[in-house]
Amino acid sequence: MNRLPVIVRQYIAAFRILVVFTIICGVIYPAVEFGVAQLAFHKQANGSLVSYDGHVVGSGLLCQEFVNAKGQPLPQWFQPRPSAATSDDDFQPSGQLGGDGDFGCDAEYSSATNLGPTNPLLVQMIASRQKQISAFDHVPISEIPPDAVTASGSGLDPDISPANADIQAARVAAARHLPLSTVMALIAKNTTGRDLGILGEPGVNVLTLNIAIAELPGQAAYNAYPNASTK
Repeated sequence: MNRLPVIVRQYIAAFRILVVFTIICGVIYPAVEFGVAQLAFHKQANGSLVSYDGHVVGSGLLCQEFVNAKGQPLPQWFQPRPSAATSDDDFQPSGQLGGDGDFGCDAEYSSATNLGPTNPLLVQMIASRQKQISAFDHVPISEIPPDAVTASGSGLDPDISPANADIQAARVAAARHLPLSTVMALIAKNTTGRDLGILGEPGVNVLTLNIAIAELPGQAAYNAYPNASTK
């Protein structure tokens, strides 16, 4: 080996280091990480999947649509916040994002609108959504929280604010012939607090809340859901 030119010996040494670190960083480390994740954080490592009646019906990390074939929200379900995650990037002044049966919450098209706060189209979309929600939920525009009329940065946020859930409660209760107190209790049960008590804001997971509604006696089963994964 010592008879080889210096540059050749350097290349050999570099190749050995490459092999060693490839095994350490590319095989051993990922295997350890995978094992720890599966043992200690099995649900999170596998996508925080949500099951109903023995079947996976979604992820607790992704929003789902609860609309009919025309993209109109169904009154018997809690609705997520607006979503710009759609294959159709033609933003309509009405606030409806989608065309071809894609009305948002499409995990293949995670995105924001990229419209600034003073953009006339965004202002018009927010005003249109406020009118739609006011008519749909029978609440004054002044009571509609910001997250009900604006999309999240990813377009896939599964949570809404407790205030957003509260303005929908009477509509869901009426559509399902349930006491309002029952629906409000489910909202409270499905509300999560701030991380570590100080980070972020309280949120309500729409998917788990709607599943809780479906599990009540006499209510429609989960297969009544318009499932985003079956578009």
